[in-house]
Amino acid sequence: MRIRIQFSKLGKVRFTSHRDVARIWERALRRAELPVAYSEGFNPRPKLSFGLALSTGHESDVEYIDLDLDPDRVQDLDLDALPDLLSAQLPVGMTATAAVVADKRMPSLQQAVTSCTWRIDVAEDDLPLVERAVAGALGADEIVVTRERKGKQVTDDLRPLVLRLDVQSPTEEGRPNESGSTATPGLTLIAELGTQPRAVRVSELLAALDPPLTELRVHRLHQWITTDDGQRTDPMRVNAAASATVGAT
Repeated sequence: MRIRIQFSKLGKVRFTSHRDVARIWERALRRAELPVAYSEGFNPRPKLSFGLALSTGHESDVEYIDLDLDPDRVQDLDLDALPDLLSAQLPVGMTATAAVVADKRMPSLQQAVTSCTWRIDVAEDDLPLVERAVAGALGADEIVVTRERKGKQVTDDLRPLVLRLDVQSPTEEGRPNESGSTATPGLTLIAELGTQPRAVRVSELLAALDPPLTELRVHRLHQWITTDDGQRTDPMRVNAAASATVGAT
């Protein structure tokens, strides 16, 4: 059977790379003594897979991991207690927040997620300037960027994948900094960026604006899956319908 776990990555642990996060989860699953299924062969590996990679330095409320459990050893697993069990084995800043039984027939997370919503703190505090940059991007027919792919320079148009881009005005209190005290007031963007056929990076979007904006802190708020009927939902709800009990396969 397959379990999908949602977890957050906040604070200083945001500087941990995607590869190191995978290692953290492998150790946490061993310490939690979950009956994880392993691949066959000379070097067996736990059967787990992650969703879209989060850039080092970015925070998130909604990261996902799918893990296969050994059906012969999964009896009496308390799915409701699983987030707390796993959170106790994770470092400060990483917290398992939910778990559901996943349908193995569903596409992988990397294939299924169609967009992500981001909160982007920028250094610029000139509201009219930032509003002009956003309006220019939304009104443009194309937003062309040059990327390196497999050693070659490739030109892509980001505009079809910029699904939402709003500006939030600075608050009187300002944004909290790493120590918890109040930082200088600044501006925040809320963006929904497409992920198919290739995810738009926040840094690419900010660099392509006119004028370019300077990234301070980035936080992933949502990941979205577009269903067959065109509705948008999150990865946990898509799989919750597969089964509400641990006994499902």
